[in-house]
Amino acid sequence: MIHQATVQIRTAGRGTYSIDLAVRGVLAKSGLVRGVVHLFVQHTSCSLIITENADPDVRHDLETLAADWAPDGDPRYRHDLEGPDDMAAHARSVITHSSFSIPFSEGQMLLGTWQGLYLWEHRRTGHLRSLVITVMGDHQ
Repeated sequence: MIHQATVQIRTAGRGTYSIDLAVRGVLAKSGLVRGVVHLFVQHTSCSLIITENADPDVRHDLETLAADWAPDGDPRYRHDLEGPDDMAAHARSVITHSSFSIPFSEGQMLLGTWQGLYLWEHRRTGHLRSLVITVMGDHQ
């Protein structure tokens, strides 16, 4: 069986936004017990990550690292149609992920104790992001 839904995530600018509840909600509505849930974000200037969910300093430090990997306003960038963070946001999304899959059993995602699911907004300003959640599995 397959169940699919698209959810909208409103961001307030650069940073990480927990998507655990949205994914759990779609998984619950699917009625499936065991299988795989697949996430895909339909944008090129944000990404999806699985990371530490207990200490927010981890996500802060990831942002610090991303600023080193892909700094805003680098004069070597040619693509800057939407401002100095435009190309940096695209580069950050390429370095990270636009999709991933998570196994589930007994209707629960099989995440580790400290793992959380996040949408990582790479733009300075807020955006409405579309997240496609596909649940594949069975009822047994």
